[in-house]
Amino acid sequence: MELNRKIAVITGASSGIGKAISKMLSANGCTVVLASRSKEKLKEVQRELPNESLVIEMDVSDGQSVASGFKTIKDNYSRIDILVNAAGVMPLSYIKNRHIDEWLQTIDVNVKGVLRCIYEVLPEMKEQKAGHIVNIASVDGKELYEGGAVYGASKAALIALSRALRMELSPDFNIRITSIEPGTVATNLREDITDKELLEDKDYGGDEAKLQPKNIADAVLYVLSQPKTVNVNELLIKPTGKA
Repeated sequence: MELNRKIAVITGASSGIGKAISKMLSANGCTVVLASRSKEKLKEVQRELPNESLVIEMDVSDGQSVASGFKTIKDNYSRIDILVNAAGVMPLSYIKNRHIDEWLQTIDVNVKGVLRCIYEVLPEMKEQKAGHIVNIASVDGKELYEGGAVYGASKAALIALSRALRMELSPDFNIRITSIEPGTVATNLREDITDKELLEDKDYGGDEAKLQPKNIADAVLYVLSQPKTVNVNELLIKPTGKA
């Protein structure tokens, strides 16, 4: 895909992976729509971008916020070429400790938030018979562990959803769908963890091998840059040294 002047919507664009993707796509000619809950952080990111961009305050866990945000996007642009679902939360916890509010928040953001955004871009992508939806999933959707049940389930849902979307949307509408599944990335996601027992059991510091957000942005650029006849279905990325 030729990326110059393509309209790319990135959720979770105020920090971490979403921010890195926004900078990468802007540097490669996209008009970037930066979406997240933090408008001030988005403005800081926007000042670093070399090409046209738009800031949208959006909480993907709130249906009205998503609808309102996409109305503004559609009022400004006649098409949406790319959607990158990068917004996510990771409040890991042991099931036995019953962090129900965090479980539900994880599903609201990581699964329902993706569905809300896909719902909004489908009319444009179907009409133009082109588009690319990139879902930032996780290796945790395939490799489960104690404390990661709900987070892993949310990312497994994205992997399954991406596969089913390809079956439905690619043959008739030429909409490409990619699931990107990173291993550990150096972001602030783990700051969401409140389960004291889990924090005592797990060592998240030290010499743990980690990817950088730019590594995931490079992967997004790779999948978006393929010819229209090529759909990179899944991309699993781990730090070197992790099997």
